[in-house]
Amino acid sequence: MKYTLAVLVENKPGVLTHISGLISRRAFNIESIAAGYTEEPDMTRITIEVEADDEYELEQVVNQLSKLIDVIKIIDLTGQDRIHRELALIKVKASPKNRAEVINIVEIFRAHIVDVNKETMIIEITGEDTKIEAICELLKDYGIVEIVRTGRIAICRGPRPAKNV
Repeated sequence: MKYTLAVLVENKPGVLTHISGLISRRAFNIESIAAGYTEEPDMTRITIEVEADDEYELEQVVNQLSKLIDVIKIIDLTGQDRIHRELALIKVKASPKNRAEVINIVEIFRAHIVDVNKETMIIEITGEDTKIEAICELLKDYGIVEIVRTGRIAICRGPRPAKNV
């Protein structure tokens, strides 16, 4: 099963390396990892999606992570009422012949065209991974040149921030 963890850490160089190294040493596959600044300048939030057989295995990873000196708090977002998104930039071949068709697909998915030239378009799309995979499947027919994806980020609904959960 896939689990989503929000890990609040001190904003220091090397912290992300320590966390990803610890998880990989425990033989867990990191499906997705995204890190960024938070509302507090001395704190970074790392959202990690890991595959684990059960909650006991996940608990082992959480316990190991919590021993790292730079980790402030770990929140298991799995099963919580949350919103999760991913960002993708997709470069697709778009000749003058098929450009209108590609634009129609972009509009259906509520994506945005952020760059156009004679041969390609770059599409920006935000949403759940199934939405991104669906648009990629349709754009394959036109020729995907390159895809860049951020990985999943997640936030719990409601007034309380994750650090207070």
